[in-house]
Amino acid sequence: MSQSVRRAALILEAIAAAPRTSNELAEEFSLHRSTMFRELQDLESVGFVRKNRNGTYALGLRLMALSKQASENLDLREAAHEHLLQLHGQVGNTIHLAALIDHSIVYVDKVEDAAGVRMYSRIGKSVQAYCTGVGKVILADLPLADRDAVLAGTTWDAHTPNTLTSREALDAQLEQITEQHWAVDDGEHESFVNCIAVPIRSSHGVVGALSVTAIRMVADLDQLRERLPLIQHTAALIEAELG
Repeated sequence: MSQSVRRAALILEAIAAAPRTSNELAEEFSLHRSTMFRELQDLESVGFVRKNRNGTYALGLRLMALSKQASENLDLREAAHEHLLQLHGQVGNTIHLAALIDHSIVYVDKVEDAAGVRMYSRIGKSVQAYCTGVGKVILADLPLADRDAVLAGTTWDAHTPNTLTSREALDAQLEQITEQHWAVDDGEHESFVNCIAVPIRSSHGVVGALSVTAIRMVADLDQLRERLPLIQHTAALIEAELG
């Protein structure tokens, strides 16, 4: 770990214990006052600290929000795992659990296809929101500003002929997803793979999504739609655990 990153972490720990002024922190860390002031400005610029009216620094709202989201997402995987295994026992296909973390969508759990078919996805991998079932069903549940943040930097690559390649086309599909409360990946990332996904919500709103994914030759979208009640029931069980 670099010295600057370690020092920033220690500064945040100190501020978490009690608000401090820049001078107090400079003395505590044996730094020149101007050096500590620059450190605090950098942390303030990304929302990790905020300056109070009395001149002290406290933890910023963005850092507290990240902490809350991290806690929720750990709870999501723990709450979901046994239910994923039960669903897998009923359908046999690959099960994905994705979480909304800050402004990214990430796979946080996965149960592989019972027949040994392996998907490209892996736990910890970011999701391409515009061309995946879990990504689209989460986007459909978000306020516009949060949707914009998740999609910022999207390059709209056409992975297959079915990939949506514009924000306009995606927004039109998201309207339908919002009404029906489920989404599909119709060979949009890989032409031979399809999936069906449903959102997972807590009292704070959408926190993730659950999907069943299959090779098209094994189970096409019509066959996956037959499993929608099972998937929705599993999502409801997870939501009940989250409270």
